[in-house]
Parts: sequence; C-alpha cells; structure tokens
Amino acid sequence: MRKTTIAAAAVTALMMTSCDNHNPLLEEWNTPFGIAPFSEIRAEHYKPAILKSIEEHNKEIDAIINNPEEPTFENTIVALDNSGELFNRIYAVFSNGASINATPEIMALETELAPVVSDHFNSISMNEGLFARIKTLYDNRDSLGLEPDQMRLLTETYKSYERSGATLSADKKEELRKINSRISELQLQFEQNVLKETADFTLVVEDSADLSGLPKTSVDAAARRAEEKGMGGFWAFGLDNASLMPFLQFDDNRDLRTKLLDGYLSRGNNDNENDNKAIVAELVRLNNRKAKILGYDNYAQYVLEDRMAKTPEAVYDLLNRLWTPALNSAKVELADMAPLAEAQGVKELTAADWRYYFEKAKAEKFNFSEDDLRPYFQYDNVREGIFYVANRLYGITFEPLNNVPVPVPEAQAFLCKDADGSQLGVIFMDMFARPGLKRGGAWCTGYREQHYKDGERVLPIVSIAGNFTRGHGDTPALLSPDETETFFHEFGHALQSLLQQVRYVGNAPMTRDFVELPSQINEHWAFEPEVLKVYAKHYQTGEVIPQELVDKLDRSGKYGQGFATTEYLAASLLDMDYFIMNDVPENLDVNEFEARTLGERGLLPQIPPRYRSTYFTHVFGGGYTVGYYSYIWAELLDADAYQAFKETGDIFNQDVARRFRKEILEKGGEDDAMTLYLNFRGKEPSIDPLLENRGLK
Repeated sequence: MRKTTIAAAAVTALMMTSCDNHNPLLEEWNTPFGIAPFSEIRAEHYKPAILKSIEEHNKEIDAIINNPEEPTFENTIVALDNSGELFNRIYAVFSNGASINATPEIMALETELAPVVSDHFNSISMNEGLFARIKTLYDNRDSLGLEPDQMRLLTETYKSYERSGATLSADKKEELRKINSRISELQLQFEQNVLKETADFTLVVEDSADLSGLPKTSVDAAARRAEEKGMGGFWAFGLDNASLMPFLQFDDNRDLRTKLLDGYLSRGNNDNENDNKAIVAELVRLNNRKAKILGYDNYAQYVLEDRMAKTPEAVYDLLNRLWTPALNSAKVELADMAPLAEAQGVKELTAADWRYYFEKAKAEKFNFSEDDLRPYFQYDNVREGIFYVANRLYGITFEPLNNVPVPVPEAQAFLCKDADGSQLGVIFMDMFARPGLKRGGAWCTGYREQHYKDGERVLPIVSIAGNFTRGHGDTPALLSPDETETFFHEFGHALQSLLQQVRYVGNAPMTRDFVELPSQINEHWAFEPEVLKVYAKHYQTGEVIPQELVDKLDRSGKYGQGFATTEYLAASLLDMDYFIMNDVPENLDVNEFEARTLGERGLLPQIPPRYRSTYFTHVFGGGYTVGYYSYIWAELLDADAYQAFKETGDIFNQDVARRFRKEILEKGGEDDAMTLYLNFRGKEPSIDPLLENRGLK
C-alpha cells in the first residue's frame, strides 16, 4: 500500500507539467470503431495522459485491494483483468507511435516515462494485499466452480504474480524493482541506439558505374533517397533491408558491398555515444541476478519454464539437431560459389560476397534470379493475394476503410468481416520504409485486444508494419520474394488477433514459442502455384506469372537454406548462450563472447549471425530475450500443421481450416500450447516436414 501511495504522489507531481486542458487521449474517442484520433494527438499530449491513466489504474487496484467483501473470481480476478483500460489504450498509441515515428521528442519521452511505467507495474505485481486475494482464490480454485477459461485466467494470474516476485521478502522485492526498472531503461536505450546508428549511416555513390548489376528499382530508390538528403545527382544507400539487401545481392562493386555490410554489422559497436556493448553486458548480468532472486540458476531457466519448450535443454536439443545439417548445406553452397568468384579473381569469399555470388550460383543452377519475380509481385496484388488466401481458408473478407483515422497518413485501413457478415476487427497496414523514423524489420502489433465486455465482443484493432521498397514515378511498389513472404507472415499474426475469441484479456497472449505458428503457417500459401496464379501478375501487362517461372521458383526454393538456417541458428544460439550462464563475469567482453561461442561451433566466417549482439533488438530490446529460438520451434509446428492440409490433397481443405481456426487461432492463450496443438492435429508434431521444407533431410 505504501509503495502505491508513493507512486501516486510522484505521478501527481509529474502531472504539473501538463499541457492545456484539451487532450484527445483523455477524451472519449467518438470515432468509427473507437479508433484513436491520431491526427489530433501531439507529442505534448502523451505525458499528462499516461500519468493520468496510471493514477486511474492505481485507483482501480486500490478498489480491489480494499474491497471489504471476501475475494471472489469476479471482484478480484475479473476486476484485475478489466483494470488499466485507460492506460492500455493510451500507451498502445504512444508505444506503437514510437516504433513508426520515432522523432527526437518522442524518444526523449520514452526515456523519461520508461522508469515511471516500470515502477507502476512493479508496484502492482509486488503488492502484498492484491496477491493475498489472488492466493486465496488460487488455494481454493477447485471449489469455485470455474469454467475452463476462468480456471486458466486464475492459474496464470497467480503464476505471473509469483514469477514477478510477489512472494519475496521486502528487501528482495526492492532489489527486483530496481533491476526491472534498470532493465526497462537499458532495453529502450539499446533500441534507440540501434535506430540512431541505422539512420546515421549512408553510403553515397557518385559514379553510375558503381551501380553496375543493381536492379532499376534499387537505383531509382537510391536516387530518390539522395535527393531527400540534398544530394541530387548521386545515389544514397542505407542500412534498412529495402536498400541494403539488393545492393549486397546484385551490385558488382565489391569494395562498396564490403563498406555497406561493415556499416550494418558494426551498428552499436563503434565506441561512440550509441555503443551498445556495455548495455548488452549489463543486461546479461541484471537478468542473471533477477533469475537468482527468483530462485533459478540462470535466466534461461526462468524464462523457459513458462514456454512450450519448458527447459534450456529442449531448446538446445532442437537447435543442435539442425546445426550440423544446416552447416553442411551451407558448405555445399559455398563450394558452388567458389569457382564463380575465382573466375572474377576473388580467391577467398567474405561475408560481403555471399549474397552476391549466391545469386550468380542460383542463376547458373536454375537459370533464374529472384529479381525476375519482382514485376509479378506488385504490392497491391500481393495484398489481394493475402486476402484471397484468408477468404478461401476462413470465409472472411476485407473492406477498405477510407474515412477513419490512421496511425500515419500513408497507412491503409481495412474492416475484416466474417462469412456471415459480422464484424471481426480493423487492421492497419503501414508497410513502407521511413529511414530514421521507423524501426527496422516487420512486425504485427495492436491498439486494442479482442475480449468481451458486458457480453459483447470488443473488436480488435490490429496493425502490421514493414519496411518494403517504395514505388517511384510510374513504377509501383514491387516486392522481392522475401518481402512477399514477410507480408504473408505478418498478416498471419494479424489473422490470429482478428479471429481470436477469448472472454478475458488475460487469456489472449500466446506463449512466445507458440505465437509464431499462425504467422509462419500463413507463409506456406505465398508461393503455392495455385495461389500465385491468382495474385502474381505483371505490373505492366497484367500477365499471370508464367509456369516456367513458377517451376523455377519451386525448384530453387530450398537452395540457399544452408545459409539462411545457419545464420538464424547462430543468432538463436547466441541468445541462449548469454542467458544460460549461471555466473556472469563482471568484465564480460561482448565481442569476445560472441566470437568464441560461435567459433567453437564452427560457424563459417562468411556467415555472420543474422543479428550480432550490439544490434540484436529482438533480445536486448526486449520481447524475445531467451526467445529467438521461437521461430524455428514454431516452424516445427507450422511445417507439421501445413502437412495436415497437404495430406488431404487440398491446401484449402475446409475441415482442416475450421479445426485450425477453432483450436488455434480463436483460442489465444486459453490453454497450454501443446494441448491446443494436439486438439488441432491429433498428434505431436514431427520434425520431418521442417527438415524437408529447408532441404536438410
């Protein structure tokens, strides 16, 4: 109680910095579907709104604790699940906005508010009075007559409080509180440093001869970027994937490829104000100490206990089973490239050579380059192909919403409807790069979680974001195969959010190593010939992709999986190795640790891990700490799940689709992940489809 009072006093003091009385974040949103009035919101609105929402949340928590009635499921667990609604809706706008429009003012606000928000939730999770009510119900759970989803909410709520330190002594709680706050600050600083490092690097090409080999779309995009930077007449390349990857794949200038890749690999590792080495070392130490306080030998044990994997040993078992065949496959790919490089006078390939000579090896083997596909992957057509697959599987449709608020002006909004015409939710799509403002990669997020309130289904508001290559002039946005697959992937996440049917917000989250199943299974339809015939049409002629190209795409699909799997596994193993340590050296040298842990496994020098430590935002920016393995863990599931369709001879089999929707997509986290999977598949997943898909069998 005392800590809550102190936090509230601090919030009240901070609120004295409030802006004017009009704050759209704190007013009722009389907008279609209750979407945030994005265009009315200014940076100065966030701080007072967030602080006010924390104050309101504290009042709701105090009301639960001070309720004179005996604890019941409704007055304690449901009340707790419903609490913080104002905070959740406001903070979703702020945090999502910081990912897509990270101005200096917004980044400063993030830094200022991170410890306040961390302290707020620490106060709730460690509140003795609140936990006492939860524990009373948990201890008597079998006599409460709860339905399965209610029992799940109660048990998971109790477990989360126990794992957050609710049973610790006062001194340990205070130490854990300080650790959590510091971790939150460091993760934010890490992400901001990577964003700055990515934005600060530009490779300027002054001679058009140095653009030899590059596709016209990349050349045009580089010219446009140079113009925006006041360097008209030159060409500018950045470290975002839309600019970086085509350059590494196709540009003939080896020195420039090396310079660009070195800029990418050295982010956060340049001994400047954005250096992340010390942050990585401190985060490893802090998480290790946190695990020790909570009774675990290391942080990996603590995290994985609550995941599908359960133990570090299970994760390492899967990663190690794949490492050797992936590395052997990569060596075969390297051998294919070597004679092509030697013919150009390159005796020893480097990391800057791999993608370049791989494209040449693939062209020689299959008479095919991935750039041949871009004209058939126009952005709008790919999006319609994604909608087509969702409609064929689940009967759902998507209608453009042209008169609703959107997070940024170029975002698109769609209303998702079920086969019976009922509304399922709203989805935003913000898929193009904004270097310096938008964080890298692609992701799915949300502004409102699906749940039920007063017996009515609350529509989810979902958003997917990416960093795709823009169109230019008369040429529309043409996606690479990788961008196309990424689009299908993120939409798979969105589908799960849109189709979800959980009663309580607390039952919505899927475990980290299960949440990638809906996204990754959706990738399988992207390049199926039956689907390509629907959406892959030449942007100029409208010609459906020729069967010859489809055949080449199919035959070459597994080629390159040695590199792709090895670089992914290297990053996953690096993540695990940091947090499996029982004792972390005080003088942990990040570069030395990385080199040693991967060198001992025989990683080829031409293949750096997909993410080096100092820009590994999945792990050190939070979210996927001890969790990067989740993608391959989920691939074990998605490959097996897709096999359920293939076994019927129909990739749109309605019986299988209905089961997948009912047992996986609608359930969220309402049951143990493996139980949900068994309910769908009827058996545990086999590793064979995964090995087959990656050409490693």
